[in-house]
Amino acid sequence: MTKIALLGAGGKMGYRLSRNLQGSPYSVDHVEISAAGQQRLKDDLGISCVDQASALARADVVILAVPDVIIGKVSHGIDEHLTAGTMVMTLDPAAPFAGELPQREDRTYFITHPCHPPLFNDETTPEAKTDFFGGLHAKQHIVCSLMQGPDDAYALGEAIGRTIYAPVMRSHRVTVEQMAILEPALSETTAATCVTILREAMDEAVRRGVPKEAARDFLLGHLNIEIAILFEEFPGVFSDAANKAVARAKSKLFKDDWKRVFEPDNVKQQIHDITRP
Repeated sequence: MTKIALLGAGGKMGYRLSRNLQGSPYSVDHVEISAAGQQRLKDDLGISCVDQASALARADVVILAVPDVIIGKVSHGIDEHLTAGTMVMTLDPAAPFAGELPQREDRTYFITHPCHPPLFNDETTPEAKTDFFGGLHAKQHIVCSLMQGPDDAYALGEAIGRTIYAPVMRSHRVTVEQMAILEPALSETTAATCVTILREAMDEAVRRGVPKEAARDFLLGHLNIEIAILFEEFPGVFSDAANKAVARAKSKLFKDDWKRVFEPDNVKQQIHDITRP
């Protein structure tokens, strides 16, 4: 049985993983330094934490469910306690891409990250329809990357990824560089920024006198059909008027060189800003 040491087991992501690893085919040691996190695991999930040294000594896989800004510190702090061939798994590409992990040829590094439940889905239960984050009721896709290590280690890393983010539909194998393009460049630097502007635009409409409920209903309804058309969920096209509005507004809302956020050096800078305190 594969032995997993889950560091940060009582934190925001660690708690989700702890819950999903219950009843799995893995033997899990839960490590949590926070007394509040330890108590939460005990009260909610019936899980007792163990000391880090004992967990690391018997671990085949170490999952770092800790914030990006301390991945480097934590990974270097535990490195000497791991045996050759141990898999170290992170839940985000930022720190590995930034070179924060120890340079060890005898270590397997694996990264797995959730796509979160898609906008267009077949969920029918109230619980699944409101599981926006995923990893509980709603199905989601995931991405996985074997940063270094023997290729046959990929199957184990992916299987653990499917467990901690369950229920999972598709699992995509990508490189670390490709995952860094997906996050932060695509999903955060670009998408989250655009969505933030959408919310600010709605607030501006409200400030100018449109009732908030009307503005929200109108915007979210139009987003639903616009995204469906652009992402080929619906065989429709924008109206001539909408196309003219987009063409007129693009240069006013975005710089002509906005796609520079995907350039390697720019991605590295984004990662640098994320992984530094």
